[in-house]
Amino acid sequence: MYTAKDIRNIALLGHGGDGKSALCESMLFLTKAITRLGKRADGTTVSDFDDEEKKRQYSIKTSVIPVEYAGCKVNVLDNPGYFDFAAEVVQSLRVADAGLICLTAKSGIAVGTEKGWKSLADANLPAMFYVSKLDEEHANFFGTFDAIRDTFGASAIPFTFPILNGEQAVGVVDLIAKKAYDVSGKEIALPADAEEKIEEYMAELNEQVAETDEALMEKFFMEEPFTEEELIKGIKDGIKQRTVTPVFCGCAMNGLGTTRLLENIKKFAPSPLEGKPAVIVDEDGNESELALDPSGSPMAFVFNTMADQYGKNSYFKVISGDIEDTLTVVNARTGDNEKLGNTFFPKGKDNVKTSKVCCGDIGVFTKLASVRTGDTLGLAGKVVTAKPMTYAEPCYRMAIYAKTKGQEDKVAAGLVKLNEEDASFTYGNDPETKEMIIAGVCDIHLSVIISKLLSKYKVEAELRPAKIAYRETIKKKVEIHGRHKKQSGGHGQFGDVYIRFEPQSETEDMIFADETVGGCVPKNFIPSVEKGLRNCIGKGVLAGYPVVFLKSTLYFGSYHPVDSSDMAFQTAAGIAYKEGLPTAAPTLLEPIGELKVFIPDANMGDIIGDLNKRRGRVMGMNPDAENRGWQIVDAEVPIGEMSSYAIDLRSMTQGRGSYSLKFVRYEEVPQMNQAKIIEDAKKNEEE
Repeated sequence: MYTAKDIRNIALLGHGGDGKSALCESMLFLTKAITRLGKRADGTTVSDFDDEEKKRQYSIKTSVIPVEYAGCKVNVLDNPGYFDFAAEVVQSLRVADAGLICLTAKSGIAVGTEKGWKSLADANLPAMFYVSKLDEEHANFFGTFDAIRDTFGASAIPFTFPILNGEQAVGVVDLIAKKAYDVSGKEIALPADAEEKIEEYMAELNEQVAETDEALMEKFFMEEPFTEEELIKGIKDGIKQRTVTPVFCGCAMNGLGTTRLLENIKKFAPSPLEGKPAVIVDEDGNESELALDPSGSPMAFVFNTMADQYGKNSYFKVISGDIEDTLTVVNARTGDNEKLGNTFFPKGKDNVKTSKVCCGDIGVFTKLASVRTGDTLGLAGKVVTAKPMTYAEPCYRMAIYAKTKGQEDKVAAGLVKLNEEDASFTYGNDPETKEMIIAGVCDIHLSVIISKLLSKYKVEAELRPAKIAYRETIKKKVEIHGRHKKQSGGHGQFGDVYIRFEPQSETEDMIFADETVGGCVPKNFIPSVEKGLRNCIGKGVLAGYPVVFLKSTLYFGSYHPVDSSDMAFQTAAGIAYKEGLPTAAPTLLEPIGELKVFIPDANMGDIIGDLNKRRGRVMGMNPDAENRGWQIVDAEVPIGEMSSYAIDLRSMTQGRGSYSLKFVRYEEVPQMNQAKIIEDAKKNEEE
């Protein structure tokens, strides 16, 4: 059993395809946890075990891969590289003590590299880089390292660098050990040119280490060498303070550099005891820190969930004491008791039964039905509430329909289950358009949800563009006569009203006024006139959208002492509505949204041009105070023009940009755009 000082929780970050899952395979293979290297193309990797991941050949969920090396347990959290699954990164960074950003020696810095760095900076976690695929043609470690330093600063130091024979990497040099190793991990003679590089990089490292402590700074200025203990402590402190950013290199396919990476992680990466404390909140929402305490009351934080038709797996990190499978714990969110019995260590899809998970380690509970991602579990009276996780607002909205009529409830039930494992999408019925709306990060995100509905819950669903909640109103005042007279033997029906329709700006809801005098319409029938009109305003005369900002005034009418009735006056009011509104200059209104777009400076021209095409009005452009070289564009834009914006913005900014959009008001649709909306509405009605 490992203790907290022997554990390292490392989140793998980086662009899709930059070698994260392959690195996991290499670690497992070289530590003899697996007997052969799995390949993504064959669907045999340990970390991509979900059927959907095998089919698509990229990671969708974070998988936990424990690697046991030289008395140290490295819990590798292999995160998806596609931005649609950024919520997985948010969750894993809540339990990681450091992050390792993968990038390739050929492609260099990608958008995912930048996002990984920013995620770690926002979470205030130590960052390390791993330059992968040294075996690729035109791979250039030193060029990539220079780009890392140019982009992310002078804190980057190569803790390992390749030994080259021509363009081929035949070994690696470990900077701190001052030793060289071949592809098999065996020590070899240090090449002459490597000694120069060691001297150069160690001088830079010593300068960074000196900044971690005043005594070391003094020693550095006196040009006294650091002792081995001082250097190791200085490196560890520098990594924690983010003033030292180790850069490693290797090739997962042949194992080059993997053992040196593990050795350095063991030696220098923070253990859970040295990592960032958990953040907890009290009943008033006040935040405080909870330091990891191996001797404290048992407590676990659930950071991820995987659900299927058989139940669900709740992945957790122990943040206090030890979690034993005999315990009964309380869920801080619900107050419910949960009996732990099914406790495991995760390893991709395989769970290994255990009776105890120690403080700082990661485990998985199965069959805890009411436990959700973000829950804290602990002993009664001693459990605290961890700070909730926050995800980017899901902006890509689509309507979701069951392919087979009558299966709508099954779709809804499947979404409830899927939302337990992925809280970054939202769903719900739109009361206006009567559609079920699902909102996610982008198109791939929603596509995966649709696929999982079929594979896990056997229900076929499809996505359609969400209907826009347009409105109708009138622009001029009209007076109209509505008469309903019917004689069919016995009692007849008679209602006679004169109504004035006019625009108003006080409220969206219809204002009804009674200006009749002398009892021309008896008082008991006036509510019937109003009711008749209210029954009609839900459907406008142009395209069937609700009518707003309307004032209806009953100013004259007549009645029959026998034949007049509540229904007759309702019908007369409806006749007046249907005849009067088409003559009152009816027009369409569209919802306008307040848009904030966060983009790099370089994309400004494209974004402004695109907003103009969408009939947007740019209200202002301001530098982003939190991100140098970024801008925030404020605009107002018709929501109907924004259905594909998440995809288009990603394309224009290579995935860097993000936005938020919220409804502010209704405005008249330009006449040139009204015909198509009316035509589409009529088509939908016919269908």
